[in-house]
Order: sequence, then C-alpha cells, then structure tokens
Amino acid sequence: MASLAMKITLERIALFQFTPAHCAQARAMLGWSVEELSEESGVSVDAIVRFEAERDVLDVTRLALAYRFESEGLVFFPGFAPGRGMNVRGSTPDPVGRADYAMVE
Repeated sequence: MASLAMKITLERIALFQFTPAHCAQARAMLGWSVEELSEESGVSVDAIVRFEAERDVLDVTRLALAYRFESEGLVFFPGFAPGRGMNVRGSTPDPVGRADYAMVE
C-alpha cells in the first residue's frame, strides 16, 4: 500500500506544480505546436487549448501533458519557467498505463 500512497502523492505534486503557463512555455522550449503536443501526448487539441487558457480539464489530462514534457527532461516548479532536469530523459512513468488514461480529453 505504501507504493500506492507514494504514487498518489507524486501525482498530486505534479498537478500542483504544472500550470497552464508551464504548458505554453514548455511547448515553446521544445518548438512544438499545439497539434504536435496533441500527437505526442494523446491529449486533444481542444483540451490543450482549454488548459492553456486556464479553463478546466481533467486531472488525468493535466498529468498526461506534464508527464509528456517530463519525458523530454523538463521539470516544473511553481513561479518559475520550465527548466531542464538533471535526470535522464524518459524517467517519468508513462500515463498510458494508468487505469484512467481512457478519460484523457
């Protein structure tokens, strides 16, 4: 059970740290359009546009976006622009394996 609690805690931290501004900034850092991010993350263009406009999206959608950027080596902290992490690329869990991934917008 401790691993499930840790997983939930890490997801809540990711949700708190990843903001709509981070999404737009991370796309710019990678040179990705909204359409490219949609292809890379499995999240619809409409949901990405809504999120970046600071409108509501499902938590699983936000996590899919955050995890996709983190798999490119980006890290997110409230109040700061995204940065390159010191960890290896691709170390973030793949959201496709989540039970609620089918809910991604």
